Amino acid sequence: MLVFMAVTALAIAITRNLFAAAMLFGIFSLLSAAVFVVLDAVDVAFTEAAVGAGISTILMLATLARTSARQRSGPRLRAVPLALAASLVLLLAWASADRPRFAAPDAPANMHVAPRYLGQGPEETGVPNIVTAVLASYRGYDTLGEVTVIFTAGVGVLALLGMRRTRRD
Repeated sequence: MLVFMAVTALAIAITRNLFAAAMLFGIFSLLSAAVFVVLDAVDVAFTEAAVGAGISTILMLATLARTSARQRSGPRLRAVPLALAASLVLLLAWASADRPRFAAPDAPANMHVAPRYLGQGPEETGVPNIVTAVLASYRGYDTLGEVTVIFTAGVGVLALLGMRRTRRD
């Protein structure tokens, strides 16, 4: 599946047909959801399939319905955006040098929060799936905020797509 994802990403990068790129984005998202299922993260896979393969593809196709289906000019490299992106990559690499090792047992999250969630989560929330318990009970306001942001973004995109074009005289 990872090979298919890499081939799909390469096809997205080289295609000039925007309809094909939108379809390939949906395929990539669906492959990503399948990888999450293989990794036993079914809740994340469900979200990826719904938002990534579903809603995002529909929004891209709706945008294409109002614009052209082909990219008009080739990509141009500009110095300032390229320098800003490179600076951001270097800043993030420098900032991440201080983080704990992956899955380190002495990491702060593994010493304080995770043991409580794993040990007392099912009794405190009454939910047997710990991921659902964390998202719905312990982090309920965060989840509500994320849903609100996604809903607001969707309404904004639909409002932009619904605007009528006017001719300039």
